[in-house]
Amino acid sequence: MPALGIVADDLTGAMDTAGEVATRGYDTAVVAVPDASPPEATVVAVNTDSRYCPPAEAAAAVRRGVDALGAPTVYKKIDSTLRGNVGTEVLAALRATAADLAVVAPAFPAIGRRTWNGVHRVDGTPVAETEFGTDRNGPSTSPVADLFGAGDLPVERVDGAAVTDGADRVADRLAATVERHDRPPIVVCDARTDAHLEAIAAAGARFDALFVGSGGLAGHLRMDARVDAAPAPPESEPGTPLGVAGSVSATTLEQLARVPEAHLFRLDPIGLLDGTPRAAADVAARLDRGVPTVVTAATDRSTVEDTLAAGRDRGLSDAEIGDRVAAELAAVAGEACRLTRPAGLFLTGGDVAVAGLRALDATTVSLTGTTVDAGIPVGRVTDGEVPGLPLITKAGGVGDRTSIINCLDALGGYDE
Repeated sequence: MPALGIVADDLTGAMDTAGEVATRGYDTAVVAVPDASPPEATVVAVNTDSRYCPPAEAAAAVRRGVDALGAPTVYKKIDSTLRGNVGTEVLAALRATAADLAVVAPAFPAIGRRTWNGVHRVDGTPVAETEFGTDRNGPSTSPVADLFGAGDLPVERVDGAAVTDGADRVADRLAATVERHDRPPIVVCDARTDAHLEAIAAAGARFDALFVGSGGLAGHLRMDARVDAAPAPPESEPGTPLGVAGSVSATTLEQLARVPEAHLFRLDPIGLLDGTPRAAADVAARLDRGVPTVVTAATDRSTVEDTLAAGRDRGLSDAEIGDRVAAELAAVAGEACRLTRPAGLFLTGGDVAVAGLRALDATTVSLTGTTVDAGIPVGRVTDGEVPGLPLITKAGGVGDRTSIINCLDALGGYDE
């Protein structure tokens, strides 16, 4: 069994959280497709793909994930922007592990996510007031503790003064909280620096705790396991890198705007809704000519709005529209990879990432321990139709304006 099991509600989250642990040299794998068998590794992350599931289904998926891992230490990965069934999934994980308490710290300072005075912020703005608050399962509130108000377990906070004082002070607060309650408490911790997260991780390690957070806290977990190997990027492969951008977040659209037109391959999103014949052969031909290519259906907000309107006219919900476009983008990428093996594959957006691997019959990814940037890990597909293929995934809201270009470059070169 793994020394550490990570249960995440989407694939990019599983990848970036496991990626932070892998940078410390631990053999780390990600189960990309829900309910696939976990491989042998020191650290294993499973994707329950439950962010947009009904709460009862999400809870059941988390329980299955915890049971499948059988790890002595479990990390419940939650979105750094608090999207998804956060409260429901944490309660399910806490019950499945029978831990004494849940230590919750969603901050990821390296990508601008911080929690202070109990309020979670993205680049300084309360999360519910950002674009993530308008997500179909986004947070309606910015205080982290509010996410657990509907549960039947006590919820308390460890404030910024305590985490600044260090691990001993945090541990004292955790011990006092456990002592006060006859049921496992959920303890939400402030954090706005990596030093704060280090203190929280060190304090939590003194208890039988369920750790809850994003990629930030995961990078500071203390494990009683040997380091397997020094992190190393995958060796460069022949071919040309292929990217698929399925996210329509403002961050990803800004990143696409920095990709020169010659390297973009736009698919008509309304045509995708109608099942227009795919263009995989054209994508493969570009790769054969040595043109790094990013396949996308939208590079600006107006295209996104037009697609949503067209989908609604066809009787589709916004969720169905997103799922259909993601599936079609993934199908194009999968067929292109079968026609000509790329130097590597870049996927951004949780839905398109898992759909892209499904299209290649792939279920697991081995992480190299290297990253393009914080929250953007590098791995290799381990099974399916393209075993050994270098893979980079990125959550839609992560990265700076050059991140997509940087990912293509990391996969085999990019000549602007």
